[in-house]
Amino acid sequence: MSTDPTGPVPITVAYGDGIGPEIMEAALRVVTAGGAALDVETIQIGETVYAQGNTAGIEPEAWESLRRTKVFLKAPITTPQGGGFKSLNVTVRKAFGLFANVRPCPSYSPFVATKHPGMDVVIIRENEEDLYGGIEHRQTEDVTQCLKLITRPGTERVVRYAFEYARRFGRSKVTCFTKDNIMKMTDGLFHRVFDEVASEYPDLESEHWIVDIGAAKLADTPEAFDVIVLPNLYGDILSDVAAQIAGSVGLAGSANIGSEVAMFEAIHGSAPRRAGQNVANPSGLLLAAVQMLVHIGQGEAAGRVHNAWLRTIEDGVHTYDIYDPAVSKELVGTAEFADAVIARLGEMPKKLKAASYPSDSERIAVAVSERPPVRKELVGIDVFVDSRQPVEALAKALEDSAGPLELVMITNRGQKVYPGGLPETFCVDHWRCRFQGRQPDRPVAYQEVIALLDRLAAVGLPFIKTEGLFTFDGQPGFSLGQGQ
Repeated sequence: MSTDPTGPVPITVAYGDGIGPEIMEAALRVVTAGGAALDVETIQIGETVYAQGNTAGIEPEAWESLRRTKVFLKAPITTPQGGGFKSLNVTVRKAFGLFANVRPCPSYSPFVATKHPGMDVVIIRENEEDLYGGIEHRQTEDVTQCLKLITRPGTERVVRYAFEYARRFGRSKVTCFTKDNIMKMTDGLFHRVFDEVASEYPDLESEHWIVDIGAAKLADTPEAFDVIVLPNLYGDILSDVAAQIAGSVGLAGSANIGSEVAMFEAIHGSAPRRAGQNVANPSGLLLAAVQMLVHIGQGEAAGRVHNAWLRTIEDGVHTYDIYDPAVSKELVGTAEFADAVIARLGEMPKKLKAASYPSDSERIAVAVSERPPVRKELVGIDVFVDSRQPVEALAKALEDSAGPLELVMITNRGQKVYPGGLPETFCVDHWRCRFQGRQPDRPVAYQEVIALLDRLAAVGLPFIKTEGLFTFDGQPGFSLGQGQ
């Protein structure tokens, strides 16, 4: 039955790999029976496409479907092991600007085992930036690097989304996790933007935790948190932790939200060892589909499906992964679990909190604030070189080549080793050599940097990479060396 007077909404569906086809078939049966009005376009992604030599795992026709429908319900896929294959999830997220990953992590106690029966946390993870930019290089024989990118617009979008989400769904507090006591510029920017945005929402409580003690608190006392917003890597890890301590990663769905396109998926993998056995739990994908229905304005159907699912869990109809003889009444397979949920459509949970969603199609929209331009000036250069000579010999060669610039310091793995380094510091073949102008009130000319690089190459110290040292409205845009 359809309850949507506007007609079916086009969505793109990928059945995926491993257990994907089974749980997708189950999820679609349930939401359709629950009144979802969907016009499904099916695409092929994942293992089959990778096997055809497409390293992205998705074909041009699939991109066109996603651009047309702007709504993607995706089952798990299998990414081939070994180099050369890119994560399809990351590709889709970045291609369509899916900046917010939303993962509700509530407890279903006492029907699903957990040590935290009062837990009801929503993790909102920045979804495009941070170390997931995927910019990595091998720079020397010993050293590889991965660039951590945090942008002000990207941070503002996800933080503002977190506050708007909290308002829309009746939450009371938004918490930010960062590690800005160590990464003062990147995580420091995330924290600073969080505080700026939080000031615009006086009706909501806001707080900040350093991520390590915040993670410990989340694992021990998740009831202390409501909505948590955090950078990409921390969010990836802690959303799985939160889902698991709530009861099971296998029950968690997620929404990947962008300005135009959204993707909905279970957070678990394709579990190829369980494929074709009718044992997989479709709950994660089904709850992702509930998020999708809310997103497309079919909140009534979303609530009906979610409440029937909650009632099924209460009634002890469980798949093997959450089956517990102490509370479960019936062990069922994938298809039978879907049948059980369908049989309970229209019923409400008796003990678990019932779900209720807005029935309109208004989506959370966020805008990034415009900021006036700043004055940017070059005041030096960090030159990274590959060398195995002792630091004193390296420093002499660098100072002899400095010209109008001054060698301010040398670091190894971030630790200052010259001048005034300690002999106990462990060093590898990767050195950051910081040069700055000798006159603090005069910007460094780019020609001076180019000439420096020429001189270094001439003495056998060609650069691996360089990083410009800039000030922004007179404030340094670079960190000190550890120990400087």
